[in-house]
Amino acid sequence: MRVLVVEDEAPLAETVRRGLQQEGFVVEIAGNGLDGLWLATEYDFDVIVLDIMMPGLSGYEVLRRIRAQDVTTPVLMLTAKNGDHEEADALDMGADNYLTKPFSFVVLIARLRALIRRQAPQQREILTVGDLVLDPGRRTVCRGDAEISLTPREFGVLEYLMRRSGEVVSKTEILHNVWDSHHHGPDNVVAVYVRYLRSKIDLPFARATLKTHRGVGYQLTD
Repeated sequence: MRVLVVEDEAPLAETVRRGLQQEGFVVEIAGNGLDGLWLATEYDFDVIVLDIMMPGLSGYEVLRRIRAQDVTTPVLMLTAKNGDHEEADALDMGADNYLTKPFSFVVLIARLRALIRRQAPQQREILTVGDLVLDPGRRTVCRGDAEISLTPREFGVLEYLMRRSGEVVSKTEILHNVWDSHHHGPDNVVAVYVRYLRSKIDLPFARATLKTHRGVGYQLTD
């Protein structure tokens, strides 16, 4: 699941990034309203976390402009203010939820997941490759009647491969879309997670749906 965090306080933005990544989210950070507006209108995200009080282009104005461009991505507003008027203004302008700083990270995660689940029934999105079924909204994976337990990162890798089923996907593409564009570690981490996945979705079921194309990438097929 892809999250855009628009927050001008760099330490807070980095803390939120690390926490969300540990929960399996792919996170992009924008340090100001203009960058946030550009990312929100140029790329697809599952949810946007948007600070209200920013210099230059405020969160209110970013929200107004993205809604004017028919961007329907759920938006959770963040603010240091604590008052009914600010909350009402955000909701009236098209925000989907609201959280006051300082906030509990557990509450932030719960609200983001709730916003994503709320969208899922509208999108009616279930990913299927053969008898392998992944539900992004409920975050479940099944092979036939057997439910498979995955870590957040394993889930992210599998979801990306299922969205590109039949295609050969490179390690770089997986890193960019499942980790994030700021990951600078070795790309061998992808091979490690592919092995983890294979041990859970293929080997126990005597299948070989997750294929390695040496020097090229990985492919999930029926």
